[in-house]
Amino acid sequence: MRIIMAAAMAVVLAAPAQAASLRERMTISPEALARHAGSADLVILQVGDKAGYEAGHIPGARLVTLADLAAPMGGDALILEMPDPETLRSKLAALGVSDRSRIVVVPTKEGLQSATRVVFTLQAAGLGQRTMLLEGGTAAWVAAGRPLSKDAPAPAAGKLSPLKMQPLVVDAAYVKAHLSAPGYAIVDARAPEFYSGARPGGAPAKPHKPGHIAGAKSVPFTSVTTPDLKLASEAEIAERFTAAGVKRGDKVIVYCHVGQQATATLFAARTLGIDAKLYDGSFEEWSRLDGPVEASN
Repeated sequence: MRIIMAAAMAVVLAAPAQAASLRERMTISPEALARHAGSADLVILQVGDKAGYEAGHIPGARLVTLADLAAPMGGDALILEMPDPETLRSKLAALGVSDRSRIVVVPTKEGLQSATRVVFTLQAAGLGQRTMLLEGGTAAWVAAGRPLSKDAPAPAAGKLSPLKMQPLVVDAAYVKAHLSAPGYAIVDARAPEFYSGARPGGAPAKPHKPGHIAGAKSVPFTSVTTPDLKLASEAEIAERFTAAGVKRGDKVIVYCHVGQQATATLFAARTLGIDAKLYDGSFEEWSRLDGPVEASN
């Protein structure tokens, strides 16, 4: 039953690679998800807040917030950093994730970039081959004629082995070492006004330096996604990276303000087969460290 369910949810997980594109392996439609509702190994994680979840969610979905899967905040800690492996394993298990789970991450009004942050966290945890993003989120689910529920599933922790973390997160030292390295491209996923330096990011009390990491290319997350919580077309995504100067075969390092918006651009890049990593500290850390910055306003 588990093998049948896995193959049906993502055909290419059990079929030859040519049977489906990378995007088809990384995303799922409401219709496909509905066909497997109630499957024993299915874990649906709806990203958002408690009020939105209680107002209506996909039946069987569990609520997850970005704080649930991030390192603790406090003091001068960076925002939205990846937790240590054992803490992450414990948090995922508490959400019902087990070694055999097939996981669908559902975006809501919180934005696609919140859902892709959760997807990225699961990928970094070594669970990427068993994780899919519901394109269009709850709105697409409803548009497909599927009901929402106000009933929360009974809490049941999963049994999850120690994580096999993947080398998808890089630090400031890695970024500095690759600023001008052949075959690498640093990509800024923030809105153009932040990239140019017309507006500084950060909190009013702690503004970031204006501009972007020196040499970085601009691929705003909004340029590779749509307002209805979907990815742009494959052709549009490819054009955005090409126009920014990312060459075929380049390895990409993506950043944003705090490592959230960047995951949407990174997810889109990976659907094209681009080798992409996340600078998790992003511009929040880079600005603190007084890394080299350029402005173009």
